Amino acid sequence: MNQITPPNNNALSYRDAGVDIDAGDRLVENIKPYAKRTMRPEVLSGIGGFGGLVEISKKFKEPVLVSGTDGVGTKLKLAFELNRHDTVGIDLVGMSVNDILVQGAEPLFFLDYFACGKLDVDAATEVIKGIANGCEQAGCALIGGETAEMPGMYPVGEYDLAGFAVGVVEKAHIITGADIKPGDVVLGMASNGAHSNGYSLVRKIIERSNPDLNAKFDGERSLADCIMAPTRIYVKPLLALMQTLTIKGMAHVTGGGITENVPRVLPQNVVADIDSKSWQMPRLFDWLREGGNVAEQEMFRTFNCGIGMVVVVSKEDAAKAISQLQAAGEKVWQIGHIRSRNGDEHQTQVR
Repeated sequence: MNQITPPNNNALSYRDAGVDIDAGDRLVENIKPYAKRTMRPEVLSGIGGFGGLVEISKKFKEPVLVSGTDGVGTKLKLAFELNRHDTVGIDLVGMSVNDILVQGAEPLFFLDYFACGKLDVDAATEVIKGIANGCEQAGCALIGGETAEMPGMYPVGEYDLAGFAVGVVEKAHIITGADIKPGDVVLGMASNGAHSNGYSLVRKIIERSNPDLNAKFDGERSLADCIMAPTRIYVKPLLALMQTLTIKGMAHVTGGGITENVPRVLPQNVVADIDSKSWQMPRLFDWLREGGNVAEQEMFRTFNCGIGMVVVVSKEDAAKAISQLQAAGEKVWQIGHIRSRNGDEHQTQVR
């Protein structure tokens, strides 16, 4: 006689353990149309498989792959508090694509990692819509990612983000900064705000000042709008500029601010002299300096202070570069020059 196993009222499912597979499936379906808009001709397969397939365009003779990875950092804590999830995905993309851009690379594709304790499909959809938005701005394809629901790892309502971009550059056109010399001109491209760096200090200043984040702060924009403004993505205007003149070096102004990022692209024998009065610093940075009583040099080594990308060109090309970038809708200033280094002085002097 066949025995019938009695029902087990103590049986557990994955959902009982805190992981909702159905919610993950809904998220994938929600984001597919946004990812589809980012596709490039090189993409052979995107979201849905175990891996994304991308071929390298035949336009490159000696293609070199350039990769970069990053997160959004503690800016996410403000996103949770303000319930603003629509722009942090742009930050995530911007941090990586701007980094690989400085070596002359055209971003090809991007993948993200979204981790949470319990998946909020609506919030996650907003985040990944932002990632797709950033990919569209950069001209790269969102070909996949990973959503990890890990009960007990994160507080309710919180998540973490990471991602990486892969781009390609012709070997002969890699930008190294090696040809930068005294007399070259330093250009600064405007940021949207603090981008995604220095937010541990931003949050400390908010804690000390206890401002009304929703009050009007800069025209019709609230303080929250200014603090959460997403990272500006410089890919398309700078790739276009590379087609018309020689860019000798670029520095994405991220953690470490202007002071610590510009030396990363300079030869050891030169210094970038930066005139801090040559551009209009956004009001947000004045508020941060005053609210935290932050020293001027500390500001320049923590925040971008209104300059999100530094570009070095020859003196002869400076006017053309400024004109072309302005025509592309960028705010850009001549913020300094390159001179010979005296001894072991710091390679970026902001005055």
